[in-house]
Amino acid sequence: MNMMDRIEHWGDTHHPAWMDIVRIALGVFLFAKGISFISDTTKLSHLVTGLDFHLYTVTAVHYVAFAHIFGGFLIAMGCLTRMASIIQIPILLTAVFFVNIRSGFSYLNSELWLSMITLILVITFAIIGSGRYSMDEWMRRHNK
Repeated sequence: MNMMDRIEHWGDTHHPAWMDIVRIALGVFLFAKGISFISDTTKLSHLVTGLDFHLYTVTAVHYVAFAHIFGGFLIAMGCLTRMASIIQIPILLTAVFFVNIRSGFSYLNSELWLSMITLILVITFAIIGSGRYSMDEWMRRHNK
């Protein structure tokens, strides 16, 4: 059994039921954030342009919005939760360390705190998985 299989097994056996509510809330939040990025692409374009990563701004904006909308939906449903969470990690690392940290590390910078909490939750669900009340568990039970 390799390391990834052991982490997946540990996460599946140590997943309390109340974490499913947190997973659903996280998925809904990411979905709503993706919708807000789509509705105001100029603000997101301005944030991405200021990073000076030499990326195509349009590509980065669409990647962030797509990852949040579809990743949030998958996380909320509990379908491919680990993969959807892993896709969110680079976006949230960029949000925490390159975008929101510029405003300062204070209790008044709510976007920084929100990004940090979201990053911690996404990493948590990348490790522990989707849980008992999820599409992954439903498919696992009904495919046997």
